[in-house]
Parts: sequence; C-alpha cells; structure tokens
Amino acid sequence: MSFKHIHVLAEDDDDPMLSAVNLVDVFLVLVVALLTAVAAQSQSNAQDNVTIIRNPGQPNMEVVVRENGKEIKFKGAGTAGAGEGQRAGVAYKLNDGNIVYVPESGASAPKSAAATGPGGR
Repeated sequence: MSFKHIHVLAEDDDDPMLSAVNLVDVFLVLVVALLTAVAAQSQSNAQDNVTIIRNPGQPNMEVVVRENGKEIKFKGAGTAGAGEGQRAGVAYKLNDGNIVYVPESGASAPKSAAATGPGGR
C-alpha cells in the first residue's frame, strides 16, 4: 500500500502569512458591513418633508409632496386654474421684496392683513 497522498495532507499549516491573510479578509468583511450600515442609516435620516416639482411650466407638470413617509401627488390638467370664489383683495410687491396684502372694502379679512416677504417687517 502506498501512502504518498497522505504526505500532502500532513504538511505543516503553521505559516504565519496564512493567518495574516485571513485577518485581512475578516477586516474587509467588517468594513463592507459598516459602510453598508452607514449608507442605510443616512438614507433613513433623509429629510422627512420633501417637495418635488416635475416638468415645471409644462402642461404635464406634477408636484410630489412627501411628508412623514406619506406621498401625495398633484397633477395639473394642462390648463390654467379656474373655479368659483370671490376676490379677497390685492397683493403688492414692494421694491424691497416685501409683499403686502390689502383687503378690499367689504371683504372679511383677518386682523393680520399683511404678509411679508424676505424683509419680514
């Protein structure tokens, strides 16, 4: 009986380089796992309230509002808005960027009748 093939199995596997290579492999797996966890965490911490406008100014314009995990889509009909209602007043844009709302006489206006723009006065 010949035991030549057993001699191959009896080689000494105490090579220190094999341990170093195995440690490098383990650390690579850990780094990939940590990077994946960080990427997943950053995605979940994205802004909860987002507004997206698709195709602005086009007839097929769409506004998508995402608030607290819920998504609401508003689609335009391709025409200018129309509806029933009353004129409540007039808004004026001043030279400094402020916008002032002036209610018309006879219209029921709230006590705070001025909406300010960038100046915030």
